[in-house]
Amino acid sequence: MLLLLSSVPLVWARAKKIKRIKATDNAVDYVAFSEKLDKEQRLRQALDRLTFGPRPGDFDRIQSTGLNKWLDAELHPEKHAESPLLQERLAPFDTLRMSIHETWVHYPSPQMIASVARGNGALPDDPELRAIVVRLADRYLEKKNLLPNVTPDKTDDADLNLRVQLSEILKPDQIEELKKGKADEKRAILQAIPPDKLDDFSWALPPRERQQLIALAPVPLRRRLMLSVNPQEVVKSDLCEAKILRAVYSEHQLQELLVDFWFNHFNVYMDKGGDRYILTSYERDAIRPHVFGNFYDLLLATAKSPAMLFYLDNWQSVTPEKTAQRAPKNSPKRGLNENYGRELLELHTLGVDGGYTQQDVIAVARCFTGWTIANPKKGGDFEYNDKVHDHGQKVVLGQVIPAGGGMGDGLRVLEILAHHPATAHFVSLRLAQRFVADAPPPSLVNRMADTFLKSGGDLRKVMETMIYSGEFFSPGSYRAKVKTPFEMVVSAVRATDADVTSAFLLNNQIQRLGEPLYRKVEPNGYPIANADWVSSASLLDRLNFALALAHNNVPGVKLDLAAWQQVSRRDPMELARSILEQDPSVQTKAAIEKMLAGKDLQLELAQNAKAGPPQIPSLIAGLSLGSPEFQRR
Repeated sequence: MLLLLSSVPLVWARAKKIKRIKATDNAVDYVAFSEKLDKEQRLRQALDRLTFGPRPGDFDRIQSTGLNKWLDAELHPEKHAESPLLQERLAPFDTLRMSIHETWVHYPSPQMIASVARGNGALPDDPELRAIVVRLADRYLEKKNLLPNVTPDKTDDADLNLRVQLSEILKPDQIEELKKGKADEKRAILQAIPPDKLDDFSWALPPRERQQLIALAPVPLRRRLMLSVNPQEVVKSDLCEAKILRAVYSEHQLQELLVDFWFNHFNVYMDKGGDRYILTSYERDAIRPHVFGNFYDLLLATAKSPAMLFYLDNWQSVTPEKTAQRAPKNSPKRGLNENYGRELLELHTLGVDGGYTQQDVIAVARCFTGWTIANPKKGGDFEYNDKVHDHGQKVVLGQVIPAGGGMGDGLRVLEILAHHPATAHFVSLRLAQRFVADAPPPSLVNRMADTFLKSGGDLRKVMETMIYSGEFFSPGSYRAKVKTPFEMVVSAVRATDADVTSAFLLNNQIQRLGEPLYRKVEPNGYPIANADWVSSASLLDRLNFALALAHNNVPGVKLDLAAWQQVSRRDPMELARSILEQDPSVQTKAAIEKMLAGKDLQLELAQNAKAGPPQIPSLIAGLSLGSPEFQRR
């Protein structure tokens, strides 16, 4: 974004001033939030909090551009273009652009494959998709021992009806290297396979070998290998990789941070049944368009999303009277489901202390009966079914919702909640906890809530109130937050100016560090408090990742190590400063000096991180990335 500011014409708003507060505006515990940062600290605070971490040169660029112009650009991403490199890296992930139904058709579920295999399901019209489904269905029958005159291969090392033999694509020595060679040798072979041979190669391999090569393959081949083994994994992998690539490369950094925040606020678990097919649309269509928009629109979009309806079971919630009348014999019992009603009040709007009762939860659940999914097993969209709606009168938070309102009952609930003072306070508190401090000063939260109410829930204005506050640019906020595993990994990649050609294994690294993307089971999302991410074991894991990254030992991520050699010879601490964009702490400087003085320690650090032979510049960089100060933002 900083690079684009000088070349893209922007109409700047009148410069806003940072509004200072008095020490007496809060209790004495918050006095640090009334103090000032110096100019350099303000710039670093903006880069640390409003991006996924600075890249080399970002500080100089924001200094040249000016803080106000930079902040305005982040708050108005529509004014400047997105990174062409990011668009190029996202291009192979076609599921990002598909509807729910298209995703379901192109990447068939195990249930669809089994249905086709048994003769109960229709084959796709597209010839290429038809061939894929037929192969997978044949493999399903083979494993189940249902094909005539076929003895199942218990090692699962063969597919039926292969189009070509592997020997028609690779030379004998290449086939042998794929089986017994080193990882780099295998990668070179996979990289060299012509684009028009990728499909043939994928199906020519035995299934077990496909699985083993997935992590080594370049993106186009990897997606084909995954498609031939387990198609729905392609959908999940595309979404996770895209999230990482956007965080690394996007010129709209604040927007990406807010997409992450609001998805977490309206959390949906990826691995609950059909949600793995719906989640891409959920983030793209329900979350992303509204992060700078109106809170009511965001709330409505999530309420109507098939992902949320499925995750919290509201798609099956019906009025008990209708269930008793219409339920077929021996069918599963359906009735009123309170899951969405409870989480809507507790997590999405009012907060746990927002003044609602169990009777409010029940009334809200009744209002949303009939909000369901059309053809949920075939990638359907939102549908309102009036036949299973509770048409009686409801009372929500003391407000009467008359009988006979139909779908309007749910819409009325959303209106009440979106404009409620408790919602304004809870949403403002959560944003301040994410961007300012775990315990943000009440003066700031109250001003944000006031903006929320006066603007009718304008989220951009709420963010402006926060960002242009004295509390945000204060010692109380400066370096007060600990990075989540996702933030740590992405910030390390950005700090080293690494080139990410594949984020597949970065996604695995984030999972190992404790934050598997889109896989928080509970609806409250991942925690945003420091204490939840700090432990001796987690910090050691972060250090080992940092050392592996700095040694160029994370496949799909490439660092230019040559420049580090000269800098580290001249002054090891200069390399540390270039990565941290500040002087290393006394603790970090001592750790680097201890490493430089001990060859055994150098070897131990490299071995623990599985980073290969130790390299001094990489060890300096790794210790810097794994340092306590780098874990903070």
